[in-house]
Amino acid sequence: MAIWEKVRSEFIDVIEWPEQGESEGPDADAGATLVWRFPRQGNAIKMGAQLTVRPGQWAVFVNEGRIADGFGPGRYVLETRNLPFLTSLLSLPYGFESPFKAEVVFVATRQFTTLKWGTRHPVLVRDRELGPVRLRGFGTYALQVRDPAQLMREVTGSQPHFNIEGISEQLRNLIVTRLADLLGESEHPVLDLAANYDELAGELGQRLAQEVEGYGLAFTSLLIENLSLPPEVEAALDRRNQIALSGDLQAFTTYQAGIAMEKAAANPGGEAAAGVGMGIGLAMAQRLAGTAAASGPPAAAPGAGAWPGAGTPARHYHLLAGQQQLGPYTAEQLLVLRDQGQLTAASLLWHPGLETWQRAADLPELAVLLQAPPPPPPIPPAVPEP
Repeated sequence: MAIWEKVRSEFIDVIEWPEQGESEGPDADAGATLVWRFPRQGNAIKMGAQLTVRPGQWAVFVNEGRIADGFGPGRYVLETRNLPFLTSLLSLPYGFESPFKAEVVFVATRQFTTLKWGTRHPVLVRDRELGPVRLRGFGTYALQVRDPAQLMREVTGSQPHFNIEGISEQLRNLIVTRLADLLGESEHPVLDLAANYDELAGELGQRLAQEVEGYGLAFTSLLIENLSLPPEVEAALDRRNQIALSGDLQAFTTYQAGIAMEKAAANPGGEAAAGVGMGIGLAMAQRLAGTAAASGPPAAAPGAGAWPGAGTPARHYHLLAGQQQLGPYTAEQLLVLRDQGQLTAASLLWHPGLETWQRAADLPELAVLLQAPPPPPPIPPAVPEP
């Protein structure tokens, strides 16, 4: 009896995947098992063995690397009549009852619904209103195996265990790449994207369908939860809207100048960054000025020769040198810069009250500064000694 029990123990008579030990929680599907190979360990499968396939599973028989028969959810008694492909591969006669050797691979066919995607780096998009802007995005998607055999051929191969993490990185890269293409082709302004998330997600899903189909997979849902601008751009837009509502362009321009000066004072080595901030503020001020121009003529420019003198507040100028914003400077300090060669007629200057940067030669009150200095006095001739 002991000999027969030993022989019987070498034959497999129950085949199933209990799916025990799966993680739980809101992100459980991120590490869920996608493919699990039944641990045969060299033992033969007994003809007449019981195969149990639970809901959300698919069982595939493999012989020497060749995919044979597949079974959906249910309970089966293995015999030659329900293993036609395997019977053909093994050249088994009909009604064969001896044990046989084959691999049994279980594939999870349920939906995995808590998977996430997101942009690792910002996506550069050119917008008609804001110009080039960088967007970040994230969302969720649901995944399902539609063709277990295709998945095994193209993705998992002969691995005994394969989970979602093995393919999720590739899927995230596909989503972000196709999203960047879609945003580049979209006619929607950046500020209107939030109202069109469903439309964009639907188009994105259609573009991805054929690619993931090649892996034997399908996106059962794909959601865009957020597409966001950099925080500093969002803050600038908020300020623009506030000033637009008040109609006070002068206050907006002055406010932007104050922010730039605060940044320069806090970080002496960061003038370039302060200049970028000023550039954003002034670009928005120009857009507001275009809107405000329709309501009335611009304020009269200062008269020629309007040099700040006694009884008038001192005017402070900002100088744009290369990519750096310098200042503020008084008129007397500009004289020093002129003598040092740092201020010329083509230099760009700005002071509170100007809508845009202007050439120094175009500011009437500075015209006197740019006049050529007188030549040095002549050297008197030497007087001969008596």
